Amino acid sequence: MSIKIVDDLRSSISNTGFDGPGFGGNEFAIKRNRIVFAVPALTDALRARKETSLAVIIREEIARMIESGALLPGAWVNEAELAAQFGVSRGPVREACRGLEQHGLLNFVVNRGAFVRQIDIAEAAELYDIRSALFSLAGRSLAPVISDAGLAKLDTLVVAMDEAAAHGDLETYYPLNLQFHRAILELCGNQRLLTAYQNCVRELHLFRRHALVTRERMSHSNAEHKAIVEALRNRNARKVSRLMEAHVLQAKERVCHAAP
Repeated sequence: MSIKIVDDLRSSISNTGFDGPGFGGNEFAIKRNRIVFAVPALTDALRARKETSLAVIIREEIARMIESGALLPGAWVNEAELAAQFGVSRGPVREACRGLEQHGLLNFVVNRGAFVRQIDIAEAAELYDIRSALFSLAGRSLAPVISDAGLAKLDTLVVAMDEAAAHGDLETYYPLNLQFHRAILELCGNQRLLTAYQNCVRELHLFRRHALVTRERMSHSNAEHKAIVEALRNRNARKVSRLMEAHVLQAKERVCHAAP
């Protein structure tokens, strides 16, 4: 298990509001690349926040593994291995996997278990069309109300992406790109829109992880980000909407054109 996934799990646990010694205190051991929780700490944390299911935490972590490429489309999801990594029984892992099946990220095969779902180019094209419409709506909603703090957050991400693109560092650029898009959805303040958009993005990871594969493409994509931020700064809702729709549709063209 990579340090990033461990850190993401630690962050997920902390964000649930758990403050027991095994969660808020981050007291879990990593042995042979597996996360091992102290059972009493886990029990205390669950008692503190009964309404938060352990399966939800695990579901989000598996979803992030799919998003990061740690679990690729078509891969078998080894419930026993994940249970060992998370230091829990297989029950919560199985429940988490069933939840991901409902979200369209996993498929269950009789007598074989869960597999990361694969989508074809036609499904991906449909998802990009939906994503472009949702992103456009977010921009149109955000432009009249974005704060200086919101603009500063987007500026910071754009600068970080510029640096990553200049070094051809896709592994750094890609998560920053996701953060930029998500930040816009979060800033517009429409939770249902954010949920719909994130579900769409997660499904697209079942087709192809990276639409941006060269330094030039990263730079071009970030130039589009800069134009979006400037339009937001000028409170030009119509222009923001148009730019954000075009941004996603251009990614669609790159990805679908590159697909075999």
